[in-house]
Amino acid sequence: MTECRTAQRERGDGAMRGLYFEEMEPGAIVRHVLTRTVTEMDNVLFTSITMNVAPIHLDVEYAKTLPYGRPLVNSLFTMGLIGGMIVPELVFRTSLGNLGYEEVKFPNPVFVGDTLRAETTILDKRLSRSDSSRGIVWFEHRGLNQRDELVMTCRRAGMAMRRPAGEG
Repeated sequence: MTECRTAQRERGDGAMRGLYFEEMEPGAIVRHVLTRTVTEMDNVLFTSITMNVAPIHLDVEYAKTLPYGRPLVNSLFTMGLIGGMIVPELVFRTSLGNLGYEEVKFPNPVFVGDTLRAETTILDKRLSRSDSSRGIVWFEHRGLNQRDELVMTCRRAGMAMRRPAGEG
């Protein structure tokens, strides 16, 4: 497998961008640059605005009675955070949208104070059958904490722009 740490590329007009369809090579691994320490505010706000009333995320005293002894960070926040971390190097200004997520897993819990990072493997790609200006790319995204423990994995299909005619 090819391993790469990508930097944002400049488009012909000087604007920054992620990877075009042609630049996404199956087997390539991208170790994303952004990291983020999860805060209590992240967990409480996300859990509250999504109307998730599970005390496992919000009630410190209740969480003390559970095996971890402290609140778990909402897993959908974790998925959203990892999903955002992959954008700059991979799909910034080159994505035409998500087509679907599958095989989402949370093998280890995330707690307030954990610092997360993301890695992506490009699994496969093919040209669109209905529009030659785009292609479909399959990714596996992984979230890891500061101890390199896997906290999230998912497979995703996305629609990617092809390189515009005349752009290097």
